[in-house]
Parts: sequence; structure tokens; C-alpha cells
Amino acid sequence: MQLTIADIHPFHQLLISLTLGLLVGLQRQWAESPLGGIRTFSLIALLGTACALLADQYGEWPIALGFLGTIAAMVVGNIASRSQTTPKNHSGLVTEFAMLLMFAIGVLVRVGPLWLSAALAGALAVILQAKIELHGLAARFTEKEIKAVMQFVLISLVILPIVPNQSYGPLDVLNPHNIWLMVTLIVAISLAGYIIYKFFGEKAGVLLGGILGGMISSTATTMTYARRSKDTDAAVPQNALLILIAWTVLYVRVFLEIMAAAPQFQDAFAPIGIMFLASVLSAAWLWRGSDKSHRGMPQQNNPTELRTALLFGLLYSGILLAAAFSKEYFGSKGLTVIAILSGVTDVDAITLSTARLVETGKLLPKDGWSVIIAAIMSNLFFKGVLAGTLGGKRLFKTIFFSWVTTLAVGLILILAW
Repeated sequence: MQLTIADIHPFHQLLISLTLGLLVGLQRQWAESPLGGIRTFSLIALLGTACALLADQYGEWPIALGFLGTIAAMVVGNIASRSQTTPKNHSGLVTEFAMLLMFAIGVLVRVGPLWLSAALAGALAVILQAKIELHGLAARFTEKEIKAVMQFVLISLVILPIVPNQSYGPLDVLNPHNIWLMVTLIVAISLAGYIIYKFFGEKAGVLLGGILGGMISSTATTMTYARRSKDTDAAVPQNALLILIAWTVLYVRVFLEIMAAAPQFQDAFAPIGIMFLASVLSAAWLWRGSDKSHRGMPQQNNPTELRTALLFGLLYSGILLAAAFSKEYFGSKGLTVIAILSGVTDVDAITLSTARLVETGKLLPKDGWSVIIAAIMSNLFFKGVLAGTLGGKRLFKTIFFSWVTTLAVGLILILAW
């Protein structure tokens, strides 16, 4: 049976509130905040819980008065502390807002849910403690990174909520909200890799460089390191390893996309997992004898550009519509042809569209994962040819065994699974 606020005695609620106040107050005490420490934050939390207990009998007035009283005490204490300390010892309004949030946490201990009050107190303590790290993080962002984050906010928090959640067009497969949700997912994965790259790009080793390249774009990573290999023969083994790692990360992207678009499409996990394992083993085979040094990652483009998001949305919509028509009139063979054609340059769109068809019952799971693997093989074949063309014979010979092995595994899965 799940424990609720009603099952917790008021005295125990006060103890919980006191504990959370001590937690946050300890951090403020350690930071030598002139406005409040362990005792102050403990009392504020207890005041919030006490006011919420009184609200059970007298309505919401005790909470409002307690909140105003906290503000009044905070203002008085702030004036007194400012007159006794130098400006450099006062850290903006952090402690003041922490006090107001601590009062709200105290109230929440009484009204519930209890886990939320504990989570808020923990988050507050971590944020207060991580002042140096957070300030350092913000200082390392350039205008370009801030623009990327704000563009993702526009895509995910402004556009997504207002897009109609309704099916349109033939076969009822085009839902603008679902389409934009998939766009948001792809942009989020690429943005995560881009932000990590901005902080570790120059310092990234071979492993991290390959992972970040796969998160942002495995095709672009293949092109970049293939060109580097043609310029410098000595760097061929490291570049080949980076390319193979980026190819391996593609399967992680596919897993994430399937879980987001079709949580019930679990039949795809085993065959795609086998291909992932084959790719990991082939990269590990090359890893053993290669030099792990790395010259740093190449410049990466901002993945949150609105034009890029719109283009992917159009591509995804087109593939979703084409896949639905192919399934309707040509069966799974038509889907495989589309997968091979679209997978040459982009696996994300065909993966998401196929997963949605499986989730909505318009495609059998067996046909679904076969189509996705066909797209992956098409993409892998294209990238292998691209690496050989741009990187020269030595690079192609270095990746050839891994490339052919993974393609063979995919073909066996489609034919024999």
C-alpha cells in the first residue's frame, strides 16, 4: 500500500521538515552566508509546516501570513547584514530566494507529495553548493551555445505545445504534434552531443570523440576523419577507430528513438542489439592495436537551427507517408526499398516512422525491425564507401573487416531470424 501524507503523523512531518531545513541550512552555514545558516533555514522549514498544519483549521491565511512574515524577516535581516558586511561577501539574492523556497518546502511537507518536498530540498542544496561549478559552466558558454540552447527551447517548449495533436492526410498517418515531437527528440540527442563537444572537443580522447561524433552525426564524422586520414597517413588507425565508434553510437540513437516513438516495440531490441554487439566487438578488435592519441574534434555545426529542424520534419513526414503507402499497396517489400533509399543519408527518419507504424498497429514488429536494419545497413554501406573514397585505400583496408562483418550480421538477421 502506498504511503500518503495522511498516514504520517504531524509530529513526524515536523521532523521531516526540520531535517530538510538542516540539510539546506548546513550548506548556507558552510558558505558563510550572512543572512542565514543552519538555525535560520531549519526554523523557516518548520514555520512552513506549522502554517500548513494551522491551515487545516483556519484556511489558507496562516500560510499567507507565514510567507509574508518570512519576507519581512528576510528584508530586516538583509538590511542588517548588508550594513555589517562588504558587498563582495553578499551573493546576490540567492539566499533570499532559498529562504522563500524553504518555506514552500515546509508547507509541501504537510500538503504533499512528500517525495517532491525532499526532491526540492535536495535540488536546492545541490544548486547552492554548486555555485562555482555553475558559474564556471555559464562562463564557458559563448553566444553560439546560448543561441543553440534557446533555439531548442523554442522547438520544444514554445512550438511543440501549440502544434495540433490530430491526424491529417491520407491513411491518417500525419500527426503534426507527433511529427514535431520526433523532431524535438532528434534535436535533443544532437544538442546533448554538441554541448558536450563544446566543453571537451579539444580534450576529447578517441573514445569520447567517437561517441560525440556519433551523437551529433555519424555521417559527418565519417567524412571529417576520412579527409584527415588522406592528409596524414600516420593518423589512419586513430581516425578509423573514431569512425567505427561513431558508427556504433548509431545503434544507441536507434534504441533511444524506438523507446521514445514506440515503447511497446520491444521485438526490435534483440536483433538491433546483436548488430550493436557486432559493431562493438569490431571496434574493440581495432582498439587493441591502435594509438589512443587524438588531435581534437573538428568544428561541429549547431544542431538546433530551426531550418534544420524543419527539414528533418519534412523528411520524416515524407518517409512516414511513403512507408504507409508502401505498406498499404506493396507490403513489406515496398517498405524495404524505402528504407534502403532513405537510409543512405539518414537513419533517424525511417527509424522513427517505422516505429510509429508498429506502435499504431499498421505494421508487424517483425517487418518493422527488418526495415530498420535494412536502413542501418544501407547507411553503413554508404558510409563505408564514403570513407574509402575520401580517406584512401589505407583507411578503407583498416575498417574493411569491421564494415563487412557488421553488414553480414545484418543480412543474416533479416534472412534467418
